Amino acid sequence: MTNDPKDEMLWRIAKRRVAFKQTFVAYLLVNMFLIAVWYFSSGTESYFWPKWPLLGWGLGLTIQYFDAYHGNSLFSPEDEYQKLKKKDSSNQ
Repeated sequence: MTNDPKDEMLWRIAKRRVAFKQTFVAYLLVNMFLIAVWYFSSGTESYFWPKWPLLGWGLGLTIQYFDAYHGNSLFSPEDEYQKLKKKDSSNQ
């Protein structure tokens, strides 16, 4: 096994993506259950209270998605270094 930092970075990214997928499946199953409880206990005429867990957990899930699939490039020190280096070379 090598100690390549890129391999370690890819491993962390893979773990975050798997964690997101697991959370997404749990989100779907739990919220489908909550909607079923709402529907069978009070019908469609009552207040739709499952929207609160859907919205709250959905916000967290959205943040987790961006971290797993887009966060690496958004907050990449390497990208920032390259931008600063390019800016510095154009000023000289």
